[in-house]
Amino acid sequence: MRLFSPLQLKEKKFRNRIFVSPMCQYSSENGMPNDWHLVHLGSRAVGGAALVMVEATAVSPEGRISPWDSGIWSDEHARGFQRITAFIKAHGSVPGIQLAHAGRKASIDVPWRGDRPLSPDEGGWQVMAPSPIPFQEHSSVPIEMTPEAMEEVASQFRVAAERSLDAGFEVLEIHMAHGYLLHEFLSPLSNQRKDDLGGSLENRESFPLRVAKNVREVWPESLPLFVRISCTDWVEGGWDLDQSIHFSRRLKDIGVDLIDCSSGGLVPDAVIPSGPGFQVPFSWAIRREVGIPTGAVGYITEPVQAEQILATDQADAVIMAREMLRHPYWPLYAAGALKVDIPWPDQYGRAKKR
Repeated sequence: MRLFSPLQLKEKKFRNRIFVSPMCQYSSENGMPNDWHLVHLGSRAVGGAALVMVEATAVSPEGRISPWDSGIWSDEHARGFQRITAFIKAHGSVPGIQLAHAGRKASIDVPWRGDRPLSPDEGGWQVMAPSPIPFQEHSSVPIEMTPEAMEEVASQFRVAAERSLDAGFEVLEIHMAHGYLLHEFLSPLSNQRKDDLGGSLENRESFPLRVAKNVREVWPESLPLFVRISCTDWVEGGWDLDQSIHFSRRLKDIGVDLIDCSSGGLVPDAVIPSGPGFQVPFSWAIRREVGIPTGAVGYITEPVQAEQILATDQADAVIMAREMLRHPYWPLYAAGALKVDIPWPDQYGRAKKR
């Protein structure tokens, strides 16, 4: 079964092709990981996933989506992750982290309180973006980033990558999807700059590529670097698959090892035809056209479905989110369903056979 075959990326060997997607938990204080993150992430390693990725982790306090996001803007944060990465490794999984900056979608409340913008009195802050265009009508209006601000953010990603290595992570993913800062630079809907960072595709790609280069320079060549992109905005005149293919070629040229193929998130009114495996064609197209490993995401829930995606060369790994929230031990269940014998944790061995 392809789902349970090992995958080699650079010098890291993944025990199978089931990856845990970064999923915001909104449970940090001042960006610090805590017992919630240890249990949440550790249980997915115990459950058999090959890669366990930490949620979108901000490279600066202003880069958080909410005041309760994970962060890695200090050495203290890096040390806080060390017990989590050690636990993940001890149970046979590879620890990964997604570095992020929320851009114009920053400074909001947690989803279960409505995602509303926060005022300074509520712990909010001034948001930034390529252009002063709010995400939606009631959102905060971002300030247009200056060259100096972009230089600072690029440096923050670089230093965060160095801290991620100190924290014990072995895979690093740069978040360039879902309407956050680097996606905002890519899409002509959110990037309406009049300088050499706006307009043409090559101009809009330039700052995200600069960030990726900064990270690749300090992230060890022996360890994989991923980039998550939104392959389409699902809006006419926005970012689309053809541009994603071009951008993925540029990422491959600077040493990115896998494209994590998601979509949407840039505008609130996009009509997205979501359903089982609806984003898999993006993964397949980029893998075929660019010749780079890809991860398929989105409504992947069943073992046979995941196996079919991989067996037909539409992706190199399945990157799962909500199904992993429902079933932390999904890989163990999937192995049973596909009649593949894989090791279980010794402590759970008595449950392996019914």
